Amino acid sequence: MPLMPKRVKFRKQQRGRIRGRAQKGNTVAFGEFGLQILEKGWITAAQIEAGRVAATHFLHREGRVYIRIFPDKPVSGKPLEVRMGKGKGEPEFWVARVKAGTIAFELGGVDEGIARQALARVAAKMPFKTRMVSRRHAV
Repeated sequence: MPLMPKRVKFRKQQRGRIRGRAQKGNTVAFGEFGLQILEKGWITAAQIEAGRVAATHFLHREGRVYIRIFPDKPVSGKPLEVRMGKGKGEPEFWVARVKAGTIAFELGGVDEGIARQALARVAAKMPFKTRMVSRRHAV
């Protein structure tokens, strides 16, 4: 089942606009390696789930996968061949808003080679350019 909020205050939202770079959620916090998004936009719940499945399938229950983004924005659409007017359409799917620099997925408990391969498979499911980053340890 795709990710979506249990409940929301309002069923429908306006589209909005994404501006700037990520100020929060732009460093590896939970695992050792992360997949950083380099563009701004929306990621659907289905795309997040596809990335999660790709990572867990490749890792064979080894290590840990952390998902740092959550689809909390409903996107509505009207059915095909419906005339203009008559109000806003029903919510069809959920998206997560991401800015450039956001860490979407993190991996922990695996070595760098395995993490690089797993995150490459996740990156293939993402609609943006991405790169692998690693945790900065304090010296």
